[in-house]
Amino acid sequence: MTTAILTDGPQLAEILALETKVWEALAAGDPVADGRLLTEDFLGVYPSGFSDKSGHCDQLKDGPVMRAYRLSNAQLRVITAEAVLLSYRASYLAAGASEWSTMLISSLWEQDAGSWRNSFSQDTPENG
Repeated sequence: MTTAILTDGPQLAEILALETKVWEALAAGDPVADGRLLTEDFLGVYPSGFSDKSGHCDQLKDGPVMRAYRLSNAQLRVITAEAVLLSYRASYLAAGASEWSTMLISSLWEQDAGSWRNSFSQDTPENG
């Protein structure tokens, strides 16, 4: 099986824009916007453990969880016409934090009925 890995272009830009909307929802404390971007069977794998869609959205019930963020080094692995894996570096300042943190993130986006939704995300702390 041959997969394409994109480091620029319109498909990467489209998926990165969707991923940015997830971050915007985290920064705005908007669980409705967050939920619209996730599949019903969403699975998150985080340093704190596993999360489903409701857990991802519920973290926003008391407001924003991020104050600021920067996404960089994005690349897109095209699995099929309906599934892509976005990987990137995220630097962020969490709500209530005074120091920036960095994670390496991979998010699986799947297309269904013409809409892309995030079905899986894994965050790995960057050491160093």
